[in-house]
Amino acid sequence: MTREGHDPATLARPPRLRPGSRVAVVAPSGPVPADRLEEGLAVLRDWGLEPVVGPHVRDAHPELDYLAGADADRAADLQEAWCDPLVEAVLCARGGYGAHRMVDLVDWAAVRAAGPKAFVGYSDITVLHEAFALRAGFATLHGPMVATETFLKDATTREHLRATLFEPETVRTLGLESAGALVPGRARGILYGGCVSLLASDTGTPGGRTRTRGGLLVIEDTGEEPYRLDGFLTRLLRSGALDGVAGVACGSWQECGPYEKVRAVLADRLGPLGIPVVEELGFGHGPTALTIPLGVPGVLDAPADGGRCTLTVETPALR
Repeated sequence: MTREGHDPATLARPPRLRPGSRVAVVAPSGPVPADRLEEGLAVLRDWGLEPVVGPHVRDAHPELDYLAGADADRAADLQEAWCDPLVEAVLCARGGYGAHRMVDLVDWAAVRAAGPKAFVGYSDITVLHEAFALRAGFATLHGPMVATETFLKDATTREHLRATLFEPETVRTLGLESAGALVPGRARGILYGGCVSLLASDTGTPGGRTRTRGGLLVIEDTGEEPYRLDGFLTRLLRSGALDGVAGVACGSWQECGPYEKVRAVLADRLGPLGIPVVEELGFGHGPTALTIPLGVPGVLDAPADGGRCTLTVETPALR
């Protein structure tokens, strides 16, 4: 059990979306480029959704220009959107930095009482994925955000998210052709994870994850040099946060240096765990970002014979 009493094996799945569903767009972290926001909203409307923008999404902090407004305002937007019975999903506009600053300002009891909804984001939003799982007991989606270049420019990224939201049973086997076996094997577990730097930062915080046994960890990051990735993974190892993890799926390592050096770090830090590790599965900050359900059971296949590596979601992400 987690510190809050939620068993990761019993996280509640949100309902799927349908044409006409109202979805809220929020900005829990960094400031949102206005032009990209408008483009993203247009895509959502093309999908038949009714997007509504949180009151503070277009804000900028008066002194700390890396934040989309004050911490309390960003938290309020998230909480109010979640607790609005007319809103069926909450989508993040972008990541950046700031979720750590506002996560404890959210009334998680109120969020839990409102029930599960589709929640989408990645990068800095990792902190909120962990909070939704551990404090509310909800499954979420590690997926592209509506005001980011990957969502706006890559058709595969957009379509995979759309299918996950509307027809989740059609996208249960995940993995680009780039996926390979860093450590071969097969593992089953409950999916969790996100940006490895944020997972390391969350370790030991109030409400942080205290149980990973049997989990399937998904990790990626951006803009972190290999030695810093080494440090994040080492912190997770030393803290016991990876004890009992069944397998690891790695996504993109955008702007983290030459991939052979990143690969060496992953092999050095994760290889001794003796569990399957898949590399370059196709999620995160890369040019194509598949949507990865978190909080549902999955199977990681990393064939030793060089066959296709995949992550198969056993239960559709949305019901």
